[in-house]
Amino acid sequence: MKFTGTKSYIAGRDLQVAVEAAITLQKPLLIKGEPGTGKTQLAYEIAAALGKKLITWNIKSTTSAQQGLYEYDAISRLRDAQLNSERVSDIRHYIRKGKLWEAFVADDAPVLLIDEIDKADLEFPNDLLQELDKMEFYCYELDETICARQRPIVIITSNNEKELPDAFLRRCFFHYISFPDADTLRKIVEVHYPAQEEQLISKAIALFMEVREKRQLKKRPSTSELIDWIKLLLAGSIGTAELERIDLQEQLPPFAGALLKNEQDLQAILFGSRHRNSYYS
Repeated sequence: MKFTGTKSYIAGRDLQVAVEAAITLQKPLLIKGEPGTGKTQLAYEIAAALGKKLITWNIKSTTSAQQGLYEYDAISRLRDAQLNSERVSDIRHYIRKGKLWEAFVADDAPVLLIDEIDKADLEFPNDLLQELDKMEFYCYELDETICARQRPIVIITSNNEKELPDAFLRRCFFHYISFPDADTLRKIVEVHYPAQEEQLISKAIALFMEVREKRQLKKRPSTSELIDWIKLLLAGSIGTAELERIDLQEQLPPFAGALLKNEQDLQAILFGSRHRNSYYS
């Protein structure tokens, strides 16, 4: 199985190699990169390209590894016992399957996305070592080991908010999605906005890259923000000539609020300027 990107997702050769390597090694693919570089979307595109089901496990600060396996609803069982329900005789009625269990028992090997693993507790990755390595776990309530019918393709994303344990990293194939160069950005924009004026797109990308290169920025605009910004430029009928007149030492670009998300960055762009244009005009 080879992933070469899709019509809606431009994957560089290094990313294609990383996906192929993780599939060949049968190891989780750990993806890092700046927010907005397509880490999460990658799992969706792999599933679409390979014709596989996508199972998504969105991680939060309160998520535990056990929730990915299963949860036992003892309270519901106690209530049913008090009501003399026939359901109470079968404990399986009170086992809620997690995303890993769902992926393990799928008829065809799915793509399992564990999204933003670094949001969880520090012990969360360690708690999944056995399950991701051996592709099995033990359910105490059923006295049964749940084994994967076929090993799923596991994509794990991280925004680098926390360091991941070495033992966990050893079990993954790692890839960092670098920020695209101007040529790749143009290809990405063409996917979203085909048949647009080439000069306008080129100037918009050049201005966007100039904004990103400002060293004082707390949050540099991402690929997804470039897409949003160009959508606003097209909707506002902003032409190439208007973009060419923009001097970042004198004024903000049109619809700057799509690119700059805090007041410090707005000031960084206009450092030393006598003019302070509106965010959106």
